[in-house]
Amino acid sequence: MVRLDGGPFLMGTDDEDGFPADGEGPVREVTVSPFWIDVHAVTNERFARFVDATGHVTEAERFGWSYVFAGFLPAALRRGAARPPATPWWCGVEGAHWRAPEGPGSDVADRAGHPVVHVSWNDAAAFARWSGLRLPTEAEWEYAARGGLEQARYPWGDELTPGGEHRCNIWQGRFPTKNTAEDGYRGTAPAAAYPPNGYGLHNMAGNVWEWCADRWGTEHGTRPRTDPRGPARGTSRVMRGGSYLCHHSYCNRYRVAARTANTPDSSTGNLGFRCVRDA
Repeated sequence: MVRLDGGPFLMGTDDEDGFPADGEGPVREVTVSPFWIDVHAVTNERFARFVDATGHVTEAERFGWSYVFAGFLPAALRRGAARPPATPWWCGVEGAHWRAPEGPGSDVADRAGHPVVHVSWNDAAAFARWSGLRLPTEAEWEYAARGGLEQARYPWGDELTPGGEHRCNIWQGRFPTKNTAEDGYRGTAPAAAYPPNGYGLHNMAGNVWEWCADRWGTEHGTRPRTDPRGPARGTSRVMRGGSYLCHHSYCNRYRVAARTANTPDSSTGNLGFRCVRDA
């Protein structure tokens, strides 16, 4: 983990390329207390230690299925799989879970250092409790992702590929049919792939979405706040950072101020987490 000093920063964005309905703005001053944060997302290897020690069964395993990107599946698994009408590139695959990310016949034997996926918010919170840690607040997450840069679009600056260099794992090509994988990966990348941001943190943009502690809300106000914790009530939890499936044509949520949400029992093949603790 890396210790961050905290302090005031400008949270949110009024970026014209953003999604106002997501509550990305307004830009407001937020102060966070010092905290420690994982340098990268929790890996398969680390999550396996938790499961081996506790016998934890993830919600995807209990439900018997999870969402997998259709392009990763053989035709036999794609046929007949349930697909959400609004996002038909997702297939509900029986037997998909963190140890079998693409369903039956897949495994993570060669992905020990990749982020664990198919973990719900409840699974992530259970891991954090066992580890003596917690999930980051949304404010802590964004403070960390910015790496000391004020109002930059990405963790490294305002240009997506400075000097032609890929700094994150997102979709290139035509979504959802052709991924040229110019950044080196079609699915997850190793959790420590790509240069870190100014705080030494890897993959705060792209690779996998990361759960935050906060419940979802879109009304933030403009007054300065200290250590905000999100709404007291709500049915969904915040996710940050974007993933390997994000593409500028429909979901440029790999920007540091971008945000979305999901229900706490949800899991997908592009959703993971990292942990923090108080300093």
